[in-house]
Formats: sequence, structure tokens, C-alpha cells
Amino acid sequence: MAAEGFVTPPVAGMQEDVHVTGRRILAILVDGVILSVVLIPVNAAARTAIIPVLIGIVLGLIYFTVMEGYLGQTVGKMLLGIKVIREDTEEVPGLGAATIRTLLRIVDGLFGYLVGFIAVMASAKRQRLGDMAAHTLVVRK
Repeated sequence: MAAEGFVTPPVAGMQEDVHVTGRRILAILVDGVILSVVLIPVNAAARTAIIPVLIGIVLGLIYFTVMEGYLGQTVGKMLLGIKVIREDTEEVPGLGAATIRTLLRIVDGLFGYLVGFIAVMASAKRQRLGDMAAHTLVVRK
């Protein structure tokens, strides 16, 4: 039973299980660890703090856009059995939708992903702002 204010009504035509919020949280943590490990040599070699930050942003944008655009999954999502699909076709999002999702991570990620979490919990389809804008869902694989 859902908590008061978070009751999820059935969504017409939706056959996929979108109740994967816990898995989404764990997946973003796994992906964060992976990106951090990749950036260790960059941090060690950098003479200024801004270089690793910029490289990390670019690497993150590429990682999420390419992995979710072509496969519908990042490594974290693969490990946790979830994937990103288009709402209309239930296929992988493609680069356009994945780019929208990824760019809106900047907003969804504010305050330690609190903005995204609130959006997911308030949405009948459990979508963060990036999913709403890109017309995607995160579902159990």
C-alpha cells in the first residue's frame, strides 16, 4: 500500500512495471562509482581542480546519453534489472530522447537528486523531469 499522497493510479496502456524507484537510486549510485573510478587518473594528473570537473561532466553526458540511447541501460541499470524505454513504442530511447534525459539530470540532480526523487514519487508513471520531457519510462527489465 502506498503512502498517503503517493497513491499511483493505473495508467491506461502502460504494461511495464514502473515501480522501480529503489532500483533507480541504486543504479545511479553504481554509475556514479563507475564514473568516479574512471576519473581517478584524471584527478591525479590534473594541475587544477576545474579540469577533472569539466572532464567528469563531459564524460557523464556521453556515458548516459550513449548507453541509454543505444542500449536503454547504463551499467548500473543493467546490474539492477531496469531499463529506459520510450513511452510510445517501448523501444530504446534513441540519442535524441537520451540527450534530453541526460541534460535534465542537471535539474533532477539538484540537492542530491532530491528534485528527481520528488518528481518520481509525485508522478503516476514514476518519471523524473528528464523522463517527462523525453517521453521515457524506467521499467523493470
